[in-house]
Amino acid sequence: MTEHAADHVRDVMTPGVTAVRPDSSLVEAAQLMRTQNIGDVVVADGQDVVGLLTDRDITVRAVAAGLDPMGVGVRTVCTHDPLTVSPDDPVADVVTLMREHSVRRAPVVEDGLPVGMVSLGDVAEALDPSSTLAGISRAEPDARSGG
Repeated sequence: MTEHAADHVRDVMTPGVTAVRPDSSLVEAAQLMRTQNIGDVVVADGQDVVGLLTDRDITVRAVAAGLDPMGVGVRTVCTHDPLTVSPDDPVADVVTLMREHSVRRAPVVEDGLPVGMVSLGDVAEALDPSSTLAGISRAEPDARSGG
């Protein structure tokens, strides 16, 4: 079996992690997402990944529920103990895990430290660059819709 350029998570992940503390406010997290032009942040207690917060979490679990985004910490609405993967995991295995856990993205953790993020779009592009999902993932966000 020959190895391809995108056989492992490290080949397709977005390196680097943007993280917030569990007691950070939702406004702080949202401002960081806007500044970094990203849709998710890792929730970290020290170096440990304890959660994952998405822009959708803020909208659906906080704003739509009438919570005060200034007074609510990210720990209240984030996904706790998210699925994490290793940079050495085969991409095909990660696709299976993401499907089983019904997640679109996962922090990549190496030696206990978060080192990147991998999304369904990343793996779609690696496995089938001509797929519709891969094409959408490569496209620049629409500035009119905010991403």
